[in-house]
Parts: sequence; C-alpha cells; structure tokens
Amino acid sequence: MPFNVMLLSLCQALLVSGNILLIAVSPLIGARLAPDPAWSTAPVATQWLGLMCATIPASLIMARLGRKRGFLLGNLLGLAGVVVAAQALVSEAFSLFMLGTWLIGIGIGFGQLYRFAAVEAAPLALRDRAIGLVMGGGVLAAFFGPWLARISREAAVTPFLGSFLGLGALYLVALLVLLATRLPPPEKTHGEGQPRPLGEIVRQPVFVVAVLAALIGYGVMNLAMTATPLAMSSAGHHFDHVATTIQWHVLAMFLPSFATGHLTARFGAPRMIAAGCVLLAASGLAAQIEAGVAGFYFALILLGLGWNFTFLPATGLLTEAYRPAEKARTQAANEFLVFSTVAITALLAGPLVDLLGWTLLNALLVPLSLVPIALLAWQRLARRRQDPHISG
Repeated sequence: MPFNVMLLSLCQALLVSGNILLIAVSPLIGARLAPDPAWSTAPVATQWLGLMCATIPASLIMARLGRKRGFLLGNLLGLAGVVVAAQALVSEAFSLFMLGTWLIGIGIGFGQLYRFAAVEAAPLALRDRAIGLVMGGGVLAAFFGPWLARISREAAVTPFLGSFLGLGALYLVALLVLLATRLPPPEKTHGEGQPRPLGEIVRQPVFVVAVLAALIGYGVMNLAMTATPLAMSSAGHHFDHVATTIQWHVLAMFLPSFATGHLTARFGAPRMIAAGCVLLAASGLAAQIEAGVAGFYFALILLGLGWNFTFLPATGLLTEAYRPAEKARTQAANEFLVFSTVAITALLAGPLVDLLGWTLLNALLVPLSLVPIALLAWQRLARRRQDPHISG
C-alpha cells in the first residue's frame, strides 16, 4: 500500500478524533446554551449543514486545484471554526457557537474526501483495500477521541473550552501531515474528455444503489448516534459512560475497515450492503431491550458495524458510476445527497428523542434501515425479467 495512503489514514484518524469529541460535547453544550431544550442538537445540525454546504464546492475546488490544496484549505476553515466556537463558549453565545460548528463542518466536508483521494493514490486492484485503510484510521480515533473529550472537558475555567483547544491542536497536526503528503495532480486524477450529463449519470442503477446505501447507512447511524448523549443523560448516566459508549460505537464503525475491503472484493458490494442494513436494523431492535449502559453499548456497537458495511462498499461502488472527467460532479452529487440527509437527521435528533424517547425512535429506524435491501431485490428482479438466464 502506498505510503501516501497511510498518511491519508492518519489524517482521517485526526479528523474522526475531532468528530468524536464534537459528538460527545456539542449536544451537551447545546443543552447548556440553547434557549429551549429542543434546540440542544442544533449545533450538531449546523456542523452537518456546514459539511453539506462544502460537498459541492470541495469536489469542484479539488478538481481544479488538486486534492492536497483542497485538504489544506479545509483544515484552515476548520481552525477558523474552532476559534469562533471558543469565543462563543467564553461569551455564552448560542448563535455564535452554531456559526463556529458550521465552519468546522465545512472543514470536515473537505476531509470527507480523504477516501476518494486514497482511491487515486493506490493501484486499481487495491481500491477497496485503500478505502478500508483510510477509513480504518478511525480505529485510533476510537481511543483517542473519547480520551481527549474526557480530559479536555474541564481543562479550562470555561466549561468545554478545553475541548475546542484540543480540537484546534488536532487540526494543526493534520495540517502538518498534509504538507508531507504527495497526491496526484488534478489533471491526472480527473482526466479530460466529454462528460455525460449529470442526469444520465445519476439515473444509473449503480449510482442509485451506492447513494441510497450511503444515505441510509449514514443517516440512520447519525440520527441514533446524535441522540445517544441526550438519551443517556436523560437516563441518568454519567458523562464518562457517554464518552465510553461513543468510543465503542466508533471502534465498531472503523475497526472492520481493515477487512471490509477484502470482504467486498470477495462477496461484492450488494451483499455487503445488505449485511450492513441487517446490522442497522438489529441495532434498532437491540435498543428495545433496556436503557442501561450495557444496552446502549450493544445497540451502538451494532449501529457502528452497520454503518461500516453500508458506507464503505457504497463508496467503492460509486467509483463504478463515473468516468474520470465526470468524477468531480458525480462525487459532489453523492456527497451533497448523503450529507444533506445527515444534516437533517442531526437537526431532528434532539426533537425526536425528546418527543418519542430512545426506544420508539430506534423502533422507527428498523424498517428504514431495510430500504436498500428492497431496492437491491427490486433491481435483481428487474434484471431477471430482462434476461431469465441471470442468476444474481
């Protein structure tokens, strides 16, 4: 595996470490600063809104300036967001804090493209393994992120200010790693030629499956994950238990990445996506058992596994939907659709867990998790009708 893919994996680890820290503290900061408890997850939603706003510009900027310059720009925007959020904590300004998380989200939006950069930095035969290695950087984050959230929470007089100082340090380290990373120029990765109309690209069955699997996998996971700190807090669990639950969840999200590429190459993306959907549904069912710490652990571990088996194979599948000259627009469309959904789920998490409760919310996620399986079955049936000799 090329060394630059490993550096991208480290960048991913730093990015996800920061994300875990934000997941653990942002809902609690929102509950402290928001004028109404229903708005407690609004800072999480504005973070995802920033990510959504970055999806299209990030892909187009990288097509023109290259991946490396795009990633550097994203890190600088994330650092600007950290400064704004820190100022908001000092002044106890809820709207300013949401502005800070929005800027941080833009920076994260650029970083979400690390997985596509890995595909370009590795030989075609290693595509799925390169995606798995980069996403596997989250394993380090699963330990480092919650640890940083715990030790930084009370590191300053102002509550949670230390958390954002730690987040700024992560982004600075990522900036240094990126400076040492060598990535192919845009003229080599994005190619030339006459691209097809975007409408033609998005109507392809392979594009529809890839986007829907990523959209459902990430949306279901994010809704349940964002609601977890609030649900655990309402159930009387200590912040350390919240951080540890998120830690096990993130470990389940990223640890399988080292094997997911091998499994996808062997069994195919559709079967992996179907397995991921079953795991997501199992997570919703597990949440019906109990509201104790062990119940949250079990549900969140299944949730992380389900995300991994849907999102990573969907990423590899998406690369089959475009030619080099169509890469930027296709990736931008995918990222926009997926992370628009994630932003909406983050915004809805607070009101829904407040209105429905943890158990009913997860029960409603079970049938939603199975939608990609229904689409795969429908496409398979349609192929069989067109050609009765097709067996799979």
